[in-house]
Formats: sequence, C-alpha cells, structure tokens
Amino acid sequence: MTTFRFAALGMDHRHIYGMSQGMIDAGAQLAGWWTEGEPQPAAGFIKRFPDAPRHDDLDAILDDPGIALVLIACRPDKRADLAIKAMHAGKDVMVDKPGCITLDEVKRLRETVRETGRIWSVNFSERFEVPAVTVATELVRSGAIGEVVHTTGLGPHRLNAPTRPDWFFDAATYGGILTDIASHQIEQFLHFTGKEDAEITMATVANHANPDHSKFEDFGTLTLRADAAQGFVRVDWYTADALPNWGDGRLFLTGTEGTIELRKYVDVDGRAGANHLFLVSKDRCEYIDCSDAGLPYFTDLVNDIRNRTHTACPQERTFRVCELAIEAQRIALEGEI
Repeated sequence: MTTFRFAALGMDHRHIYGMSQGMIDAGAQLAGWWTEGEPQPAAGFIKRFPDAPRHDDLDAILDDPGIALVLIACRPDKRADLAIKAMHAGKDVMVDKPGCITLDEVKRLRETVRETGRIWSVNFSERFEVPAVTVATELVRSGAIGEVVHTTGLGPHRLNAPTRPDWFFDAATYGGILTDIASHQIEQFLHFTGKEDAEITMATVANHANPDHSKFEDFGTLTLRADAAQGFVRVDWYTADALPNWGDGRLFLTGTEGTIELRKYVDVDGRAGANHLFLVSKDRCEYIDCSDAGLPYFTDLVNDIRNRTHTACPQERTFRVCELAIEAQRIALEGEI
C-alpha cells in the first residue's frame, strides 16, 4: 500500500504537535510543513519533528499530488480560507478547533466540500486525543449506562498569558471562548447522546480576571438540548499554577441506568497520570484506568481519506458543531435566543 503522506500548515497553536503526532502514530508520513513568519510554537514543532522539511512556498505543498492531507493550525480567523484553498487544490483537511469563527465561513466551507468532495475534519482533541473517551464511547455504545440523557462538560484551561500572541486576546481573531473551547463539549454532547443536532438554550461569556485585555473572554457557560437529552458546559481560563497540567478537564455522562465520570487529564490529589474513568451501573461500580486505550480518530481519518467515507466524525456533525458554538457565542453577546 502506498505510504500515506501529510503536511502541516500553520504553527500558530501548539495543537499542531498532537495533530501531527496522531497522524504519525496512525502510520502516516510527515512530508513537510509551512507557516507564516516565526510564531513561537514553530520552535517546538522543529524540536519534535526535526526530519520534516520546512517549505517557504505554500503552493509547493498544495501542488504536491503525493500529499493527501494537510493539517491546519494557523490563526483561527485564517483557518477557513486556508482550508478552502487546500480543498480546491485537492487536499483533505484536518483543522485545529475552532475550525472557523463565523457562520459565513461555515457556509463557504460547506459549499467547498460539496463542490470538491474533500473531507473537512476539525480535530476536537478533547475527544479525539483522550483515551478515556475511547473507553467511555465503548461503554455507552454497549448500553452500560442506558440512554444518555445529560452531559456535563468542564473545560478549564491555564492562561499562560505571557506566552500568548496578541491575536489570542481578541475575540475577532480567535472567535470568542464559546466558539473556541466550548466546541469540544458541544461535539461530545452530540457524540454521547447519539444526536446530530441540538438547540442552544442559554449562553454567557465574561471577562472576570483579565481587565488588561478588554477584548478577551475568560469564562463561558452554555446549555443545550436535543429531544429529551440536555447538556451543560462550562469553560474558563482559570487553571491555577499548582495544578500539574494545563487543566482539570472533566466529562460527566448521566444515563437512565448509570453514570460515567471522566477525569481526562488529572485526578486531583488522587491517582497519578491521566485518563481516569469512573463507572456506576446496575452491576458495576468501579474505576477504570484508560491510559492504554487507543485513539481511533487518526486511523479512521486515514481510512476515510482512502475510502471516501466519514467514520472518524460525520461531516455534517462537524459543520453543525461549529454552527452551534458560533450561535452560542452570539446568544451570549446579544442576550437573545
């Protein structure tokens, strides 16, 4: 079988590290990378992938017929245009979240996918790069907790303000906290409830702790529902320095016959490491260490590109998650549903 080759475009966010490593772990070859200027994460990318050549000319990558997929992690307000250009050049795309930040961009991306037949995938890393979510998915699909009727997704992050570029603090360039971070939790709501659409019923944003950055939002909440299923999301930039990692991300699944709690990245003052799952069902009350579970998203995406399928994540769901996150941001700012 021909070696699957991909390229990385845009070093503006460190998520490009995990995106690239995930593809390499799935058996793909990093053929090269391109970025504008010298963004700070580029140095880390070179350190992690020293054998991958940098290209000064973007078209040298887009015109290479041997590159099937491009990964995009440029500034959020530039991601849609770059993805559209790549798809018109015959490339499938994996983009860091937020995949886009306006409804007009969603519309143009939909049109491009329809015209070109390309795959536009957003790497919702809080599901796709978390082995505990792999196990939770298997449990839910097996009926371990019955029908999932509620999800609670918590996405706290460490700010590290001195390391952030200016665009990070302007909602016009990063999309706002709900468009950005909360897209993870919206996608997980749809994934675990088995729904493909939802309605935003409440949304708020605020800047409580960063008065020097007036265009930044450091706190956000939303609620959503789909038929009988409901969900709550809280995201923020308040992770304190004593925590040993960037955020105590958690997911709570309430089913008609049990519950699942995921402590994705840390078990505060508890078990070492990450990927902790707690299951309570009709006949089980136990802790499950999920650290050795796999990450099927990347292998599934390789197979989707080869077979022209959508097993990694349904294409329509990806679009709808972006729309819902953008809609939540609008509701939070305008106060009208």
